[in-house]
Amino acid sequence: MVTQYGIKYAVNLITTHFGDLVAKVCECLLRKGPLNLQAIVRFTELTSSQVKNSLLVLIQHNCVQAFVLEQPGDHGDGAKLNTQYITLFNNIIHRWRFPKFLTIVSQKLDKQCVELLEALLLHGRLTLKQMSDRAKSGQNEGDDAILDAVREAFIKLRNAHFIERCPASEPVLTKPTEEEASARKRGPKSAKILEEKETLEQRVLEAAAPPEALRFLIVTQTECAADGGKDESNSSGMAPGEKRKRDALESETECGTTDDQVVLWRANFEEFIRRLRHKACIENVRAHLDDGAIIVLGAMLEATRGAEKKVKTENSVPLSLNSIYEEVIKSEEGRNITFDRVRASLVQLSCPPFVKAVNESYSIDFKKIIELAQNEEVESIVLKRYGRDAYRMFRLLLNSGRLLETDKIADTTFVEKKDTPKILYKLWKDDYLHMEKLQLTGVRQSQFLLWKVNKNTLQEHVLDEMFHAALNLSLRVAHELEQEKELLNIPQDKRVNRLRKVRLLLESSHMKLDDAIMLFHDF
Repeated sequence: MVTQYGIKYAVNLITTHFGDLVAKVCECLLRKGPLNLQAIVRFTELTSSQVKNSLLVLIQHNCVQAFVLEQPGDHGDGAKLNTQYITLFNNIIHRWRFPKFLTIVSQKLDKQCVELLEALLLHGRLTLKQMSDRAKSGQNEGDDAILDAVREAFIKLRNAHFIERCPASEPVLTKPTEEEASARKRGPKSAKILEEKETLEQRVLEAAAPPEALRFLIVTQTECAADGGKDESNSSGMAPGEKRKRDALESETECGTTDDQVVLWRANFEEFIRRLRHKACIENVRAHLDDGAIIVLGAMLEATRGAEKKVKTENSVPLSLNSIYEEVIKSEEGRNITFDRVRASLVQLSCPPFVKAVNESYSIDFKKIIELAQNEEVESIVLKRYGRDAYRMFRLLLNSGRLLETDKIADTTFVEKKDTPKILYKLWKDDYLHMEKLQLTGVRQSQFLLWKVNKNTLQEHVLDEMFHAALNLSLRVAHELEQEKELLNIPQDKRVNRLRKVRLLLESSHMKLDDAIMLFHDF
């Protein structure tokens, strides 16, 4: 979900990090959608060289993905290939979250791993050789010791899935033929309802991503020479697309070109967002249940994390009670919990249904936890902005999920009937409510106003407001930073300390606001 202020916020981040020229190309792609080089040059009115260099910067930092669109030729001609560029909005927004990513690694791994990840976040993409060279330039130890330390940190990050191989530079997308398109239209209605609409960005990312078997694979020239060729033992069960990707990478490996020293690696944003999502789930459940339930929930998250195929997973894989207890006692605080206490905590987690229980197996209901957190966030906004009466009415409509008449809302929430229409109208005017008019004809013509919360529209509106607030905070932080730099030239000026405190407070507020943005946009 990319809103108008979301685009402005993303452009501001790119401007701050890479300057106006690169930001102009990025904004063009965000507003116009995927374009080829000639179209970008035409829309931005920049030179071809300027656009190429800007695109290279954006690709290096994982903000743009190139792809080749293959279209069938006319009248039996060969296929037409057209290289286009698409912005990766999520990756741009993730740039503000780099400190959060580094904090996660510092809590799980050592300082060397943090420094290595920091280098990847700073440079976008690096080979193992580049990581080693960078480490050697800042150390006084022997080369062998540095190389060993870098490789050890590299393997730790890889094992934790904090880093991954970079995607293909220009994956090929085939446009469906008229026969394939018509065949899809003739498909069963149930399949159309269940099938999520796949965006072009999703198709590009899927085509560019290395197969799961190679995504975190470390290959050395020694191993390559020992193998002497491709391993066909695991290819029979692969899908054709996955096999093509693997064969392409393995053919490079045979020549020694995918040795660890030259393979490009990058930070795995997906894994970091998954861990931040799990952290948010724990914090939101903590507000409702005791510490024992939180320990059990944390153990379930740890045990099932590796089985999640995407960030926005609705339910975790089911676990038995024994498996949950086995995971609980792995932690120091969990060793104080008895088997019966784990069972009691699972009962707590099942009401409200944060955890689903089916046939003695338990799975986490991510969707329920995130929805509850989103509702509480919006309710707090309504309470602060419109007051307690508006909060009670909004909460009633949010929980009911259906149209309610004005007098019914007033009677249920104990709000004065003369004030109710004014409050509801203000919420509707600010896009927090949906209104419908019901006209009744009879002896006396009457008109009733019906109100409800449209969650999809509401979430988009709230997210746009959050992006707007984040943009304002970002601009204010930049302004304070400029003032601070100017005053640094004046010795013993007390205003420097004041400005520094203001800037740190603004940055802290920005970080907290980003937590709310992730709740609606990423989780």
